[in-house]
Amino acid sequence: MKKKGKMTNRDLTFLLITIPVVLLFFCFNTLPLIKGFMYSFTNFKGYGDYDIVGLRNYIDLFGDERVRNSYLFTFKYAIVCTILVNIVSLILALGLNSKIKGKSALRGIYFIPNILGGLVVGYIFSFFFTYILPAIGQSLGIEALSSSFLSSTSKAWIAIVIVGAWQSIAMNTIIYISGLQTVPEDVYEAGSIDGVYGWKKFKTLTFPLIMPFFTINMVLCMKNFLMVFDQIMALTKGGPSQSTESISYLIYQNGMSGGQFGFQSANAFVFFVVIVAISVFQMGFLGKKEEQL
Repeated sequence: MKKKGKMTNRDLTFLLITIPVVLLFFCFNTLPLIKGFMYSFTNFKGYGDYDIVGLRNYIDLFGDERVRNSYLFTFKYAIVCTILVNIVSLILALGLNSKIKGKSALRGIYFIPNILGGLVVGYIFSFFFTYILPAIGQSLGIEALSSSFLSSTSKAWIAIVIVGAWQSIAMNTIIYISGLQTVPEDVYEAGSIDGVYGWKKFKTLTFPLIMPFFTINMVLCMKNFLMVFDQIMALTKGGPSQSTESISYLIYQNGMSGGQFGFQSANAFVFFVVIVAISVFQMGFLGKKEEQL
């Protein structure tokens, strides 16, 4: 019988495994966050001396038009991508979970975009949007496609949505497939006896049972798309005319090389709070929906 308060070899092993992970997390996540929060109260340029400026950076954030536009673009991009990715991923998952030939191979093929790096995918699509798509548009006489999306202030964000969604669909599809495989066949058999088929079958049987997986995908999608950076770096670098400048790209561009390290540290901390607040809201709202279903 284990004595109270005495650590066993098993407990010691778990502790030795946990401590390095906690230290690494603190060094590479928590410590930079704390230091960034401290710099947000200064006029630090990224080099040299600096002075404490109090809450001035936070006050200036709300009056900065460039910051405001980057938030608007980021939220627009994240909402559109989250909806698009989850709809397409769920449709693909339903197809790949059905009794079709070669579904294992198809799952592997659909997962390939997720393996590729964001910058690599972005540069490939940059060539496609700049040269291939306009050439196709000109040959077919389609004026809307005859010029590069990336050079248009009204179309560039669409190109970024296409690239971001194309790469994210793979992981979401896998998560939905995992959810669909947890649904017992008995449920469908009972539903078929009651005459439940097609859309009604999905609405009343399938979706309520995979709701936890839907919650996970929605939260992860929104968080990842709010932090969009690679696609913008590869495709537009925030252009044209700063029309596709995301919050993460603005923080990187002006914080690292623009002499606004302190100001962008304040922006980064506010952005961190916003992402946490949105994630908590999503978890709470969708959690209640799970209970209702």
